[in-house]
Amino acid sequence: MSERSDQTTSGGLLSGIKEPGDLKRLSPEQLTLLAAEIRDFLVAKVSRTGGHLGPNLGVVETTLALHRVFDSPRDRVLFDTGHQAYVHKIVTGRQDGFDMLRQRGGLSGYPSRAESEHDLIENSHASTALSYADGLSKAFTLRREDRHVVAVVGDGALTGGMCWEALNNIAAAKNKLVIVVNDNGRSYAPTIGGLADHLSTLRLNPGYERVLDLVKNALGSTPVVGKPAFEVLHAVKRGIKDAVSPQPMFEDLGIKYIGPIDGHDVEAMESALRRAKGFNAPVIVHAVTRKGFGYRPAEDDEADNFHGPGAFDPQTGALTAKPSVKWTQVFADELVTIAGERPDIVGITAAMAEPTGIAALAKKYPERVYDVGIAEQHAATSAAGLAMGGLHPVVAVYATFLNRAFDQVLLDVAMHGLPVTFVLDRAGITGPDGPSHYGIWDMSVFGTVPGLRIAAPRDAATLREELREAVAVEDGPTIVRFPTGSVNADLPALRRVGPIDVLREGERKDVLLVAVGAFAKLGLEVADRIAEQGYDVTVVDPRWVRPVPIELAGLAGGHGLVVTLEDGIRAGGVGDAVASMLRHAEVDVPLRTLGVPAGFHEHGTRAEILAALGLTAQDISRDITGWVSRVQDADAERQTAP
Repeated sequence: MSERSDQTTSGGLLSGIKEPGDLKRLSPEQLTLLAAEIRDFLVAKVSRTGGHLGPNLGVVETTLALHRVFDSPRDRVLFDTGHQAYVHKIVTGRQDGFDMLRQRGGLSGYPSRAESEHDLIENSHASTALSYADGLSKAFTLRREDRHVVAVVGDGALTGGMCWEALNNIAAAKNKLVIVVNDNGRSYAPTIGGLADHLSTLRLNPGYERVLDLVKNALGSTPVVGKPAFEVLHAVKRGIKDAVSPQPMFEDLGIKYIGPIDGHDVEAMESALRRAKGFNAPVIVHAVTRKGFGYRPAEDDEADNFHGPGAFDPQTGALTAKPSVKWTQVFADELVTIAGERPDIVGITAAMAEPTGIAALAKKYPERVYDVGIAEQHAATSAAGLAMGGLHPVVAVYATFLNRAFDQVLLDVAMHGLPVTFVLDRAGITGPDGPSHYGIWDMSVFGTVPGLRIAAPRDAATLREELREAVAVEDGPTIVRFPTGSVNADLPALRRVGPIDVLREGERKDVLLVAVGAFAKLGLEVADRIAEQGYDVTVVDPRWVRPVPIELAGLAGGHGLVVTLEDGIRAGGVGDAVASMLRHAEVDVPLRTLGVPAGFHEHGTRAEILAALGLTAQDISRDITGWVSRVQDADAERQTAP
């Protein structure tokens, strides 16, 4: 980081950029300086709050060029994925908001319609922007509005099937649509797949460029043969470039192609974008960039180029948070151990080997791990094929991303009774990434899948145990879900009833509190508070929440009130499943459900969001105390009634 970093908010060119139009008055030299100031600004701000640094360092010049050529918000600029929109936010008047980036009440880490008229879609799931752009450009055409649509698509997003469905339709419609492929060779990890190989030939294997330079220097010093030989070699170079360029592939679809362009050269990008804009039909501009560009710690980070670090020291890049044992790490270590015992275990991830822990398995057994790119639907059905072939796939994805593959889990995996284990990281309320990343839907959505079993471990010990139980299932799919962050201290059970762990029980049976997964710790805190009010609470962890263990009916029947507590949406969640099971078992006991209300809840820390939703020990103990008091009062009235 340069010495300008402390001045970026108070002086320099950046302080004069209040809206995109301000960029158009800058000279090429000023744009170069502005790009450096923006990088300093990003490092300074993100180092304090955490966020998606690497992708935005890589897209600075491309974003400046976009806003010099197109007129946002009249021309609509869409980002896929939205985590590469920080520079867009900076030049559209939101510099001041970066002090509260991804914090409660502050700037979102993704495009936000509530923040600015320059943001149209709040996407953070990859491969969607081209479909939005297709519909939007069709709408402008039908309404006879002379407006362009620009979709900035990371090359990783092109590994998703929706992109290719959209491209097929975009080509057929022939509307004013510019697609900027931001090709940095990485989504989280290096981009995977045949298309990625095709796009990256020029970028990752530029040997012919280096050879050209060497021969040019050598032959250029030979006055007789130098120039003619160089011209011949240059012709050969053009032939090589034509052979590896993606141009024919896209133009076969009927979409014009410009590139590859140096995405860190504002003038080159601007020239390409102006040509694309003037074509008045679909055009792909292929921009080659480097993730983390301009900040050495990010450039040198082989794992993900500082894709989404927490707070860090801006001088060294070292994370400032104290190290702790993470849920993901526990899963990764146990999976490697299990794979050492069972050669049929294989891993699948959707471009997120490091964030989901699959990278540990890939390091130990590289031939047994498949990174399918950003393609969760394909991941699920490919896993079905692996299971049909006699293997047991473990598909590790974020909880929110498995929503995209519901049909595949339902019909391709479950209907065939296949042994596939889905491991859902970031389950529940995850915090600063916002509502599109909250893993609150899985227990409700996938709870409807026949034959699928869902486990929710409460600590490291039960995560290891339930993962082993999951991969031991041979007649259908399983899900193991856990949150993000540091793992809870182990909470040992007093005893086990079937699969259910009893964590606390008193002499009286006033309340049975069914605490799901990582909420077990919260359940015990609640029980302590309620005990101070004179009521006894039995706390149980069902461990496997779908299907609901029948043993829970017996436990419920001995209590005056049943309360379920889950880190997922209430509608169709574990509480509703417990209520259905009790009705079926003809256990007539009052039941109340506590969980996340269905909705798109504002970003913030996990603790802040849970507090806003009334899911704290204080709030819950107050609610339960009131409920049990009313239940007991009603019972007393019935007993004394004539």
